[in-house]
Amino acid sequence: MFSKKEKDPRKQVRAQQRQLTSVQRDVDRDLRALERQEKQIEAEIKKAAKMGDRQLATMLAKQLINVRKQKERNMGMKCQIGGVKNKTTMMASNMKMAQSMKATTEVMGAMNKQMNPQEMQKMMQNFEKESAKMDMAEEMMNETLDDALGGSEDEEEADNIMNSVLDEIGIEISGKMASVPTPSSSMPGSSKVSGSRAPTDADIEEQLRRLADL
Repeated sequence: MFSKKEKDPRKQVRAQQRQLTSVQRDVDRDLRALERQEKQIEAEIKKAAKMGDRQLATMLAKQLINVRKQKERNMGMKCQIGGVKNKTTMMASNMKMAQSMKATTEVMGAMNKQMNPQEMQKMMQNFEKESAKMDMAEEMMNETLDDALGGSEDEEEADNIMNSVLDEIGIEISGKMASVPTPSSSMPGSSKVSGSRAPTDADIEEQLRRLADL
């Protein structure tokens, strides 16, 4: 036995709404017919009253009462049909909302299965660790390059300034330089300073102190 294919709920709701709309139109047609009949009976009652036919007028009055009762019943049915139609509309809207929530839930479930919070936390920690290592390595490389490339230039510039200052001082007090080593002998490139070692900052400070005491 083959199982029957389930109908789409949305199509079922639309079919029910079309059916209710058709019934509502039928009720409206009946109401219009009852209104015409009501007006006709009222006119006949007035005519019978003018003719003085009480029996006919009484019979027509009973018919009018029945027509008005049926009219009220039809109006009540029309209201009920309208209410049911509104309820089906709300039900269709709720069904759409439920289907949207179902699809959203499935997507969220799939994402939760793919996402491992502990693994992501570990990845972020490793990222921060490696980033810190890279920053430290970059800083060390920059310092090393500055020392290798910029240090000699800074030292050479400082030596040139010192030579200039010592030369000026030597010119101004040339007669008092007998006991002070000449600038050329204290700068890099001279043959010997304090034996065979290169001049240090202490040597230069000592020379400046001795010059200041002159």
